[in-house]
Amino acid sequence: MSFRLAAYAVCIEDGRVLLAHHVGSGGERNWTLPGGKVEHGEDPFDAVIREVAEETGCDGVVERLLGVDSRMIPAADRLPGLPEHQNVGVFYRVRITGGRLRPEPNGETVESVWTSLPDVAHLRRSSLVDVGLSLARTLPATGHVNPVPVGGLIQH
Repeated sequence: MSFRLAAYAVCIEDGRVLLAHHVGSGGERNWTLPGGKVEHGEDPFDAVIREVAEETGCDGVVERLLGVDSRMIPAADRLPGLPEHQNVGVFYRVRITGGRLRPEPNGETVESVWTSLPDVAHLRRSSLVDVGLSLARTLPATGHVNPVPVGGLIQH
């Protein structure tokens, strides 16, 4: 089994959410939240701000911790030959304070855009988007979101 600890930014402003258009190694494209792997020895709080800057070109500040999501992805739902995977995501509410949207230099994020919240449902997107928006909307006292069903346009 593989394991990943990641930090994700939920940036909501004027009824819009900031999404990153991700292109995977196999050419698959989907929309996701800015964020990514927490490096060894790095605090997730710092990682989310670093990831926002790297992927979007914007500066941000953490406003609050939204919650933590632990998700198992069965091997059958991954590319052939890849093992079962656990992703632990730490979700933060992040306010953009400056910078300008741009593609990630030498990275997998080809663009970042502010998307109206109602339009999100029509996008091919990572389940992380729905997890983050659910946490931002409900602000559960425990910081735990119920599992988000994966199907339709939603991808792991």
